[in-house]
Amino acid sequence: MPDTTPLDLDSSFPPNVLREYAFLADGERGALVGPRGDVAWMCVPQWHSEAVFSTLIGGGGLYAISPLGTRYVWGGYYEEGSLIWRDRWVTSNGILECREALAFPGDPHTAVVLRRIMALDAPAAVRAVLDVQAGFGQQKMTHLEHEGTTWSGRSGSLHLRWSGVKGAPGARHQRGGALVVDFELEAGSHHDLVLEVSDRPLAGPPPTAAETWEATEAAWESSVPDLGETLGRRDARQAYTVLRGLTSAGGGMVAAATTSLPERARTGSNFDYRYAWIRDQAFVGQAVAVTRPHPLLDEAVSFIAERILADGPELRPAYRVDGGPVPSESRLTHLSGYPGGADKIGNWVNKQFQLDAFGEALLVFAAAARHDHLESEHWQAVEAAVKAVEARWRDADAGIWELDNRRWAHSRLMCVAGLRAIGAHASAPQAAEWSSLADTILADASSDCIHPSGRWQRAPDDERVDASLLLPALRGALPADDPRSLATLEAVKSELVEDGYVYRFRHDNRPLGKAEGAFLLSGFHMALAAHQQGRPTEAIALFERTRASCGSPGLLTEEFDVGERQLRGNLPQAFVHALLLEAAARLGRPWVDP
Repeated sequence: MPDTTPLDLDSSFPPNVLREYAFLADGERGALVGPRGDVAWMCVPQWHSEAVFSTLIGGGGLYAISPLGTRYVWGGYYEEGSLIWRDRWVTSNGILECREALAFPGDPHTAVVLRRIMALDAPAAVRAVLDVQAGFGQQKMTHLEHEGTTWSGRSGSLHLRWSGVKGAPGARHQRGGALVVDFELEAGSHHDLVLEVSDRPLAGPPPTAAETWEATEAAWESSVPDLGETLGRRDARQAYTVLRGLTSAGGGMVAAATTSLPERARTGSNFDYRYAWIRDQAFVGQAVAVTRPHPLLDEAVSFIAERILADGPELRPAYRVDGGPVPSESRLTHLSGYPGGADKIGNWVNKQFQLDAFGEALLVFAAAARHDHLESEHWQAVEAAVKAVEARWRDADAGIWELDNRRWAHSRLMCVAGLRAIGAHASAPQAAEWSSLADTILADASSDCIHPSGRWQRAPDDERVDASLLLPALRGALPADDPRSLATLEAVKSELVEDGYVYRFRHDNRPLGKAEGAFLLSGFHMALAAHQQGRPTEAIALFERTRASCGSPGLLTEEFDVGERQLRGNLPQAFVHALLLEAAARLGRPWVDP
């Protein structure tokens, strides 16, 4: 008789520290998998949709495959050049692996989760638990039916189908609604499970596991370049792979796969990053262009150009990956949140103006032009971006760190950099006009944002140094040997670097690590700045220190808690992987100005 005792999912699959989660993605959505084989996070059908698995942030719904009845330790690895993850459990009896992926490339309406359980060297007992709960855990599974080895049903408005279920008629062990099935594998054997979750009815037969695996392997192989000339090639390729997984078929790339993972416990610093930031996508395009014009460059250019042509001077800092508006921030009050955080959806960025986004857009357009990848419609976006800079460069904005509106030095200087970069590919009259505008903006920033020590300061009424002020010299707003550039680099080094980690800015009189974590984006920027100045040992030390701030799966978040050696913030953070890729490409060769 089947065991009908409800499985306590909360105690069986509690949240883990972020360094223990692997990331699966297909371009249209992503999933996080914990060390007990639990898919603890996935939104369907799109990145910004409600989650069907949300135990990560205190909601309901998960999909777990774990060793049963034995002690084990966990590990795992990605198959290189892909987001095909292999959970690996060394048990008291032998070694068990679960190969898992989202079928790639993804369908915009249907998530397909592939899981292949393999008993490598000994018989193994396995437990599979499926509990799809749409609406961040508010919609239980209903209309459950089985035919042969396939279960089908609903969760809210979503349709689900789980095929390959051994002992399917006896699988419904969980009175609370979850499907639970225990089965055994012979040594050297494997078994495939395929889960589909869709906002459309699932017509036709279930996908064949072997064929779907083969198609996914081939798609990843054709999507990720070799990157043979980069420093730390394996990590550089993984960075590109993560970025490809975060980028939808329409070209929009989310800043991260998750929402509400706290940057600092109990401070309210947790946000929804499941949207496409213009700046972040520009970072990716520029990073990719350092090597070759791989597809992620073209996708960044196209997405940004479309948004600029649509919105011009009213360009929003971020959009949904389909180009729609980011919803306003609100709370998910029915969830307990990731420990130390509170759940939010939407983002207050939709009410902001960020001037530097225009400069970053011009920089990525220039990067595409260097590779002869800037089409005529993209050039229309270039001209629209320049007009927007002309119209708005005097306006206060929220800046790169999305703070209160001020006339941030970084925002103005990035417009200078963008104008100079794109001017190199313009007609003579345009180049002269844009160079003059760049000179005017630079003179304006110099009039009110030069610290008495000679370095750049954050804003006219804020004398602090900021790591973002390394970027103007890196991007060509002014020469690397300009006294202001040199003084800024030395100030960042002396005031914002501690134990090899770089922080954004000093919040107050507390030690740097007490106010927030080390900012990994800034760590890679600092490595690039040292390389630009001809300090290879310092550059590589910063690069290695920063890229090591990850967990076993090699994923990076926005911040790193140096004291506790823990990842902080949403996972994985796209712009950090972008700068890892750029640093890996640049540090492996002599510096070349953009």
